[in-house]
Amino acid sequence: MADGLTDLPLAAEMLSAAESSGLDLRAALSGDDEHLRPTEIAQPALLFVECALRSTLPDDLDVVAVAGHSVGEYAAAVAAHALQPGDAMRLVIERGRAMAAMRDGTMCALIGIDVDVATTICDETQHETGEVVVVANLNAPGQLVISGSTAGVDAAAKLALSRGARRAIPLNVSGAFHSPLMTSAATRFETALDGVSVADPHPPVVCNVDASDVHTAAELRDRLRAQLTSPVRWIECVRRLVDLGAEALVEVGPGTVLSGLARRIAPDVRTVSIGSAGAAASLDVAGVAG
Repeated sequence: MADGLTDLPLAAEMLSAAESSGLDLRAALSGDDEHLRPTEIAQPALLFVECALRSTLPDDLDVVAVAGHSVGEYAAAVAAHALQPGDAMRLVIERGRAMAAMRDGTMCALIGIDVDVATTICDETQHETGEVVVVANLNAPGQLVISGSTAGVDAAAKLALSRGARRAIPLNVSGAFHSPLMTSAATRFETALDGVSVADPHPPVVCNVDASDVHTAAELRDRLRAQLTSPVRWIECVRRLVDLGAEALVEVGPGTVLSGLARRIAPDVRTVSIGSAGAAASLDVAGVAG
């Protein structure tokens, strides 16, 4: 996924930052899927590719706002000139390591159930079992992810199936991301975040925690601090981008998952996927207004 990107001017800064944090990211990017899969490797790898691809987009692209899903919010902050690429890399490496150290709990995708029903199911499960389980990712209508203790997630998934969910798909993750079980990781990460300079974002960043468009460094820092233990409100984020005037949604990074989600959330808005330097070079600026 990093083909043609490691020699870009931005790449040297980010790869050097990774090396200073004890991660040979260049070697990891040249490895296979198994080498990239661990959270502490996957997160900085995704950040690198997303930032590198964004740097190859035309300068005259009219961007009304940016957003990123979970770790993608750091690439969005770089695109908004709120974080320097090297600082973002060091933060994401620390974020990945803090999250990877949290081995308790799991996550499960629920298909064919709405947010209100899933939230009620999680609340009932917590009340009846005493186990932690929350809605962690609101990805698209009918596609959610729950997160929490293994027992809590299992119980909530079974209850969801009994109340109309079409499928419950356990996720291959190392912990209960975006749940209260990430509190220790969030505390560890805050130390790194407090040591990094954050500028006012321009354009604004639409943040996962509450889907608000933030315009100041203080607002962005607060939301990055809360992100690890809070749900990713992606449905609301996409709708907010559209409300701000986006006439097209450009996904920058490997794959087309977010474009697929966006088509379900805002079917009348054009989506474009930029997964390579070649795709970036061929982007029709005239056809992408926001």
